Amino acid sequence: MKLETTYTSDNYPIIIEHGALDYVKDKTKAYKHVIFVIDETVSNYWQSKLDPVINHLDGHQLIVPSGEQIKTLEFYTQTIEQLLSLQLTRSTCLVAVGGGATGDFTGFLAATLLRGVDFIQVPTTILAHDSSVGGKVGINSQHGKNLIGAFYRPTAVYYDLDFLNSLSYEQVLSGYAEVYKHALLNGETETQAIEQHFDNQQHLASLRGLDHYLFKGIETKLAIIVQDETEQNQRKYLNLGHTFGHAIEYHYKLPHGHAVAIGIIYQFIVANLMLGTQYDTQHYIDYLNRLGYPVRNVATYDFETILSLMMKDKKNDHYGVQMVLLKGLGEPGVYHVPNHILQQAFEQFTHDLTR
Repeated sequence: MKLETTYTSDNYPIIIEHGALDYVKDKTKAYKHVIFVIDETVSNYWQSKLDPVINHLDGHQLIVPSGEQIKTLEFYTQTIEQLLSLQLTRSTCLVAVGGGATGDFTGFLAATLLRGVDFIQVPTTILAHDSSVGGKVGINSQHGKNLIGAFYRPTAVYYDLDFLNSLSYEQVLSGYAEVYKHALLNGETETQAIEQHFDNQQHLASLRGLDHYLFKGIETKLAIIVQDETEQNQRKYLNLGHTFGHAIEYHYKLPHGHAVAIGIIYQFIVANLMLGTQYDTQHYIDYLNRLGYPVRNVATYDFETILSLMMKDKKNDHYGVQMVLLKGLGEPGVYHVPNHILQQAFEQFTHDLTR
């Protein structure tokens, strides 16, 4: 399956298939230096798959720790100095092989190395179907998640479905939240279809039919980002569930998708209170809890801590907290939400968990 961006220039392909890693060989053969930045967990499972491509290109590999721990200024400084010690030129391409954190980090390296070199995304998780497309790259700050970064397009995204076979169920869960988010943005028909297809943990763990929903998710994101690459308007819709989600992810160290799933429920409650919608929030609590998300942990969270982090969200302006809310399934909008509504929604959430 193949998609492509439709900007006025500098477009890039997105290929989703088993064995897509092989496309890296042709795409990078003209570069003087090809540096593979590889998640250490991916290296442990898949080095025998990676070696033929790296050796074919006479490439250099840099193994980095898994997850968000690499997205710090300290690790960025250490890594970019290590790259510069190789006496690289601008005829360099970085290849990010890993999940969302690896892609974010490698993209930020590429955006800043020698004032910009090319990079390719090779996502290896379900979650990275979302983060690898759209050119958002960056690292975290002590003040919050993804507050240091840039908009910087990859030259290609090669989504090799083979890599998904080594994912744990926790990683599947984290990725599925973003796939589910895209279905909610597309409307009731797609939401019902994906809920029925993945209606319990066994069905989700099987990954049966997941490639279809991955393709739909990327297609949904592409339709938005080509209209609004730098998040001035429509692209904000992709942050559905992320305002509350990023806050609890950062403070309680949750996997990204687990936090987004909880954030999606929270926005339904806010929408009911603020927009007069009538979502059956218990349905979403039960569905996401049934799949294994730690929804019930919300009862142990501290609202004031979460609020202080939500108030630092990069979508905010001088009027206060902005959230993406669904006025209806498939009808997203960005709204300023008063603090008293945020608190009331949190209290309603914790109350609903006791039913």
